[in-house]
Amino acid sequence: MAKVGLQLYTVREELEQDFEGTLRKVVELGYKGVEFHTFFGRSAKDVKALLDELKLEVVGTHVPYTRLLDHLDEEIAYHKELGNKYLIVPYLTDEQRQWDELFSNLNRIGEKVKEQGLILAYHNHDFEMTEKINDRPVFDAIYDEVPADLLQVEMDTCWVYYGGYDPVEYIGRYRGRLPIIHLKDMARDEQQKAVTVELGQGEVQLQAITDAAIQAGVDWIVVEQDFSSNPPIESIETSFKWLQHYAAEGGNIHV
Repeated sequence: MAKVGLQLYTVREELEQDFEGTLRKVVELGYKGVEFHTFFGRSAKDVKALLDELKLEVVGTHVPYTRLLDHLDEEIAYHKELGNKYLIVPYLTDEQRQWDELFSNLNRIGEKVKEQGLILAYHNHDFEMTEKINDRPVFDAIYDEVPADLLQVEMDTCWVYYGGYDPVEYIGRYRGRLPIIHLKDMARDEQQKAVTVELGQGEVQLQAITDAAIQAGVDWIVVEQDFSSNPPIESIETSFKWLQHYAAEGGNIHV
């Protein structure tokens, strides 16, 4: 049964102001796990103690690509102490999109991460769908060039959709290599650019995506809202209520 987590980037300002209080609120709302993007200078020991107290699982951590390149040993040590097994590449700047170099680096980083008993994963945006290598989306090229035992998929289903592809088809394509999905919804502004909204408030076919993810055996369905026009705590509560409704209608998720 898939569990529901939150990417804490969604509540980044609240977390920076009140780290402990924000995590307590996330637990109160019903989330079973959290995915980090930063620890605001806290030690792994202190963060783990708080998570243990709250009975909150670590889904994974978004680790900047430059940290994985230049400070990998330090990151591995921190996350082993924290009890987190997924180190996730969160985003590539324009300058970092040198694809042959990226493939080589991901293979090398993945080997070292695997040797230490951890797992490297990659989180997409829309550019991996719209940019092509030999007429194939970069998304697919990455996973062609780096084997599954060195790189797992953290699929942001909203960005797959916004990039012009069917998230349900992509979930099926990467079944068995897909421990985590990001579930988010979006509307469009006057320029047709994506605007992230609470689950159920936009145009993404969330039920079909969630059904497909569960059928594919994902461990975690992670809520993320890049930007929120409402107070972020209110937004994550609204999104969690959508998942509660989904579960009440027979969806096989743990809420």
